[in-house]
Amino acid sequence: MGEFDLIARHFSRPAQSDSVEVGIGDDAAVLRPTPSASLVVSTDTLVEGRHFRSGVDPEALGWKAAMVNLSDIAAMGGFPRWLTLALTLPEADDHWVAGFAAGFRAAATSCQAELVGGDITRGPLTIGVTALGECLDAPLTRSAARLGDVLVLTGATGGAAAALALLESVTEEDIPPSLLHRLDRPVARVAAGRAARGLAHAAIDVSDGLLADLRHVLDASGVGARLNANALTPDTDLQAAATRTGSVAAQWMWAGGDDYELLVAVPPTHARTLLEIWREQGLQPIEIGRVTEASGLHWAGDAPTMDPVSSGYQHF
Repeated sequence: MGEFDLIARHFSRPAQSDSVEVGIGDDAAVLRPTPSASLVVSTDTLVEGRHFRSGVDPEALGWKAAMVNLSDIAAMGGFPRWLTLALTLPEADDHWVAGFAAGFRAAATSCQAELVGGDITRGPLTIGVTALGECLDAPLTRSAARLGDVLVLTGATGGAAAALALLESVTEEDIPPSLLHRLDRPVARVAAGRAARGLAHAAIDVSDGLLADLRHVLDASGVGARLNANALTPDTDLQAAATRTGSVAAQWMWAGGDDYELLVAVPPTHARTLLEIWREQGLQPIEIGRVTEASGLHWAGDAPTMDPVSSGYQHF
């Protein structure tokens, strides 16, 4: 089966909205953005053995490949609209591509986005995705956190890192579903990001580790933070995983990657409103600290602390 057969069988679909004038099957997509909207664009690459494990379920991988890019749109407070996909395959495995395409489409559909083009070629398994979204007013960025802002997460972190650690010694069947789900099937917090726009000053999605990504916000905004080291409490599955692997749960929660929760800096006057909205959306937000004028991180509480310079996922 060739490239065009795979595309026709698994990826070509009629356009799902009037915003797609020309979709999959031509030299390029032709899109119709909303008048006066700002275009938000994010690109990410996933490499086998580096960003995902060999042999992972292709449907789960397709889901994750879409979601990790849609999460960047969510962090800007945007509306996801379109995706493009560059898929490099070692061989034209029809069954594998069918599962991957189903997961990718399901993730896109859940965020009201659609695949509009891309490419398939031969080589080491690599997935490149570009996500495009829109903002009808000013997007959230990393660079606008202000003194006194409350630092809030949309939900708990650490589950994906715990699952990855367990995979070094046990099979997937032996990993609690709550942890494996966080690793293989993250959810872009799109509604939460839209709710934060207009209330929060700054936001980022937690992909490389909470401390590492918080540092990006602090550096871009020229501020520091005081964190409550006891703010993140491991649940039963996370603590059991830490005990089983001889790890420290706090290390996973503060420095593990692949969480894709949102971290926002919101002024105290708007914090309660935002938290109420997030809870109505079914989330369990966690306040972890405050923005300070002094640069760097400062800790309160007695939980283990980590150095943000060495924490988090490193691509090189």
